[in-house]
Amino acid sequence: MNELILGIWDGHDAGAALVRDGVILAAINEERLTGRKHAGGFPARSIHACLRIAGVAPGDVSLVAASTTDAAKTLTRWAPTLRDQYYALRRRKCRPGMLARWKKMAKYEITLVPGNALTRRLSDARIRRQAAHMGLDAPVAWTGHHEAHAASAALCSGFDAATVVTLDGIGDALSGSVSIWRDGTLRRLSAIAGRDSMGIFFEHVTNLLNMRELEDEGKVMALANYAFPVPDDENPLLDLLTVEGTDVRCVHGPVRLYRLLADVLYRFPSEQFAYMAQRVLELRIPALVSNAVKAAGCPRVCLAGGVASNVKANMLVRGLPCVEDLFVFPHMGDGGLAVGAALAAGNERFNWKGVALADVALGPAYGDGEIADALNAAGLPHRRSTALAAEVAEAIHLGAIILWFQGRTEYGPRSLGNRSILARPDEPGIRDRLNLALKQRVWYQPFCPSILESDAPRFLAGYRAPNRFMTEAFRTTRDGAHALAAAMSIDGTCRPQIVADGSGPFATLLAAVRRSTGIGAVLNTSMNIHGEPMVNSPAEAVSVFQRSGADILAIGPFIVRKS
Repeated sequence: MNELILGIWDGHDAGAALVRDGVILAAINEERLTGRKHAGGFPARSIHACLRIAGVAPGDVSLVAASTTDAAKTLTRWAPTLRDQYYALRRRKCRPGMLARWKKMAKYEITLVPGNALTRRLSDARIRRQAAHMGLDAPVAWTGHHEAHAASAALCSGFDAATVVTLDGIGDALSGSVSIWRDGTLRRLSAIAGRDSMGIFFEHVTNLLNMRELEDEGKVMALANYAFPVPDDENPLLDLLTVEGTDVRCVHGPVRLYRLLADVLYRFPSEQFAYMAQRVLELRIPALVSNAVKAAGCPRVCLAGGVASNVKANMLVRGLPCVEDLFVFPHMGDGGLAVGAALAAGNERFNWKGVALADVALGPAYGDGEIADALNAAGLPHRRSTALAAEVAEAIHLGAIILWFQGRTEYGPRSLGNRSILARPDEPGIRDRLNLALKQRVWYQPFCPSILESDAPRFLAGYRAPNRFMTEAFRTTRDGAHALAAAMSIDGTCRPQIVADGSGPFATLLAAVRRSTGIGAVLNTSMNIHGEPMVNSPAEAVSVFQRSGADILAIGPFIVRKS
């Protein structure tokens, strides 16, 4: 077999992926190529980039795999101005007009309308026309929204059998699903209706706290740590969402739910409102997973969907007595649907069994010549380092902020040692400096550490298995609380990337940092300025360096220092 499937997603956080025989060759999202964070629409740039990375032509593609044919998605495919207006409003690029509230209610009502034969034909016609303009004449295969989410987790997990749970806002009029992955087959056991959405619940909370839904939910989770705890029996939000077996029940649909949440927020401080909402997820998600494991009979668990970005809830899932192991697809939100659609189509049509995902460095790479050209174009003096890791490690030891640009661009929302901003993890003052000099994040949002695997048991309590993609929170040990003081939350948890010793340039750097500081870890945050996507190209890295207070740019083999 030599089937080459192009997966595409043309909704929120659009992107593309090329997969051959279950192996992901390339994957990237439009935001990295347009500079518009979470950009939507047909992913023409991402398709071009994937074809270029893989070194294939449009005619080599065997199948185009796409996802989601519900009424709302079909409407925005044919009326993209609606999508663009919502994007501008959600990202605070324009002021809400007189009809904003009506449009918001209409949006939620339309998302509850499932697809049918007409929406499928309309979506199919639109995608085929757009693909044809790019020279793609392969047939189009459609997969359901949650089938794609489930396939991304199951087929990338490396598990031969697993309980697969998807949870997000809404797609194909569903907000979640429970499936079993066994013998190379993914079979759905149950589905969760769109009106009973944990994702929409948390989206409403985010919006009511004057944050951007579909983007700032992590800030809500962080803010919750600063609240005076509300006892569960006094939490008015807990009754709004309940778990019944492998189903979720919400007492109200999306529109009524928003109004009820607004009333609760009126009576509580913002941080307590965030705490109460976070507590709902921390109780309900483990309960659902526990019931799903019992129904599926598989103690290994796979998670996907936007709600699976809640690392504190994921930590509690891993800690369940019934869970033997946990894999969260690293691009868990809708931005990962291109990979999911391709894997689902390959599994169904070509019996792909899946391959354990080793890393997410799936985007473009740039040669030394391209990097040097970008530095010269910006007029930045630079030199080639003969001992890059040792030189950067010593600068980190002395308190420098480093822009670290190496290898291929990461796929997904996390910087994992290729497009990263690095600093000492044990100096709490570095957080304020990072925010003032570059990130401009809210003060209560923690940074994250990257830790050598050999040091992980020393720093992380109850450590059992490495988490390569920053998809779970861990509690820190006493040593960890000191070593990771700048890269952890006030509640003593952190969201670490565990890096295998000797696995590549980033592991080499961490080993050099350990020799300098005694700590095999760094503070690692994405290389971008607030409100912008993570950088992709050398020119973008140079731009961030020039506009920020970073001290050193380590890009390819070159070192650039601020004068």
